[in-house]
Amino acid sequence: MALHHGTVVAFQGQGVLLRGAPGAGKSDLALRLIAIGAELVADDQVDLVAEPEGLVARAPPTIAGLIEVRGIGIRSLPHRARALVALVVDLVPSDQVERLPDPAVQRLEGCAIPSISLDPFEASTPLKLLLALGLSPTAGARPPIGYKQGAMSHPASDPGRQQDGAPTQKAARVVLVTGLSGAGRSTALKMLEDMGYEAVDNLPLSLLPRLVGVTSRREQPIAVGIDIRTRDFAVPGLLTEIDRLTDATLLFLDCDDEALARRYTETRRRHPLAGDRPVMDGIRLERGRVSPLRARADVVVDTSVLKPQELKRLLTGHFGLDNRTSLGIFVTSFSFRQGLPREADLVFDVRFLDNPYYDPVLRHLTGLDAPVQAHIAKDPVFADFFDNLIRLIAPLLPRYDREGKAYLTVAVGCTGGRHRSVYVAERIGAWLADHGQTVAVAHRDISRPVNHLVEVSMDDKPAPLPAAP
Repeated sequence: MALHHGTVVAFQGQGVLLRGAPGAGKSDLALRLIAIGAELVADDQVDLVAEPEGLVARAPPTIAGLIEVRGIGIRSLPHRARALVALVVDLVPSDQVERLPDPAVQRLEGCAIPSISLDPFEASTPLKLLLALGLSPTAGARPPIGYKQGAMSHPASDPGRQQDGAPTQKAARVVLVTGLSGAGRSTALKMLEDMGYEAVDNLPLSLLPRLVGVTSRREQPIAVGIDIRTRDFAVPGLLTEIDRLTDATLLFLDCDDEALARRYTETRRRHPLAGDRPVMDGIRLERGRVSPLRARADVVVDTSVLKPQELKRLLTGHFGLDNRTSLGIFVTSFSFRQGLPREADLVFDVRFLDNPYYDPVLRHLTGLDAPVQAHIAKDPVFADFFDNLIRLIAPLLPRYDREGKAYLTVAVGCTGGRHRSVYVAERIGAWLADHGQTVAVAHRDISRPVNHLVEVSMDDKPAPLPAAP
């Protein structure tokens, strides 16, 4: 953990680190962000530490919840205990802000964080910051956790108020997190906490109805961790309680047996059901016991090959608190050599397109580079293929939406995951965004090094046979 000079606020669990010289306007901008729904994490000084899920920001204990308001003094505000830093904002005069900057990254405590520069005193700066986070400035931000009328009153933007000003009661969202031991339940709970949920782990089942009843009278949603180590845990009893809850979603975290066994071996922890037997016996015994929960789950996430940031993306897509009502779409490219993305709903194979890998000039570029894009686009079959692909996808989206699906993952694969799949994924994402969809695009294997021998031997073009002896 390292102490840094800066102010951190969070929107929907996404931390924003404001940096600048003393007097640059960090606290002033933070106040304006809090007024539109941000939560205070730390003012002037912040502890940053790299954890598996990313760079975590916390306030030093002596200043937690305090902010310096120039002309008024030190004031106490509702605050958030921790947040994952999603953006670094360097505060500079307007003449130092580039009109069309290239994407920039700052490395803090070994973590790469997107970075922008803004003038803190421009009226549009809070809205620009929302856009940089991928949030819509036109949709409005929810009031911060801890909001109370009279302390920071903004009735017009309060989603819990009717137009006549009379308060309304909204049932809090409840996510029950369960699954196989070692599949990432604790990590998922931390991520949900970063997103704005109050996390409770290993709650006895007998207390679950009481907790949910209390939660329904509060604005903050809650995530409850339950597994075989929970006191009085029993699958039939848990299923009965779940059926009684009207506002609860069951999240089940699954994982391959081999991956689970490897995790227990690496951490040298005992499986709770293994006892003196091999860890694989405990895993198989638990899988049999909790299989009814998996069958009943509203969302199943397989963490066998997921990186922490990929798990967070999935959880944000399913359980994000941005009040999104439309289908959220994630488009990813991938390498078939590295396996299919397990979370994919739709998978498309583009290995039939002309491969830029075989052009020495293009080999070390990616589908984000213009020369590679031009090479793929001029393939005689590309235009018809892409038109047909869009005609396939487009009619499905409203049907997924009507069926209540919150999150759709579209995966596009090629041999190495660097050229064709990247370009096609970008084109799909651009088309979806142009047609009003909520979409994010990422490239799972784009940073993998180019290996000539492996690429040629495993590419869609067959490697030559060895000469006969």
